[in-house]
Amino acid sequence: MDSRSSDTITGPRNEDVLPTTATSAVKVVIVGGFGVGKTTMVGSVSEIRPLTTEETMTQAGIGVDDNSGVEAKTATTVAMDFGRISISEQLVLYLFGTPGQERFWFLWNGLFEGALGAVVLVDTRRLEVSFDVIGRLEERGVPFVVAVNTFPDAPSHPVEALRVALDLPDEVPMVNCDARLRASSRDVLLTLMRYLHSLALPA
Repeated sequence: MDSRSSDTITGPRNEDVLPTTATSAVKVVIVGGFGVGKTTMVGSVSEIRPLTTEETMTQAGIGVDDNSGVEAKTATTVAMDFGRISISEQLVLYLFGTPGQERFWFLWNGLFEGALGAVVLVDTRRLEVSFDVIGRLEERGVPFVVAVNTFPDAPSHPVEALRVALDLPDEVPMVNCDARLRASSRDVLLTLMRYLHSLALPA
């Protein structure tokens, strides 16, 4: 007799299976420094149960990872987060969240391959962790928008002041968001889609 429980999940849930009508897919990457809310955003907006690679933080990261400002964080993404949104019956959007710790940034190369664009999540408590992230996107020529994740205890600054602090070009969209809320995360993705569309229009 099989000793395994009848409740054991042996495959994807029905609601997680890719629709048979889907014929095209696009890819967007969610990037940002350590602890800015990338996993939260992917999880809040994905229509499927997101795939995460979060692991418990250990003493091995002491002196290696900079967790200033997020000392209470106990888990971190070590590979990627993955989610999906159906745009239509034929088109799906795949979301990939990158690891925030600099020692895992080598994984970004594969995650960015084939991506239409990116969302840079920013935490105003630790704005400096965003500088290298934005620099890497600019070097790669990846179109991106910036979303300021409004943590409850984070200082509030006018968008234009943040734009200056990040040395962000005027044409790059910048919005406030709450990564915990599906509607807010959806609006960030819509901002990116509109920006990508504007870049595709003839000059």
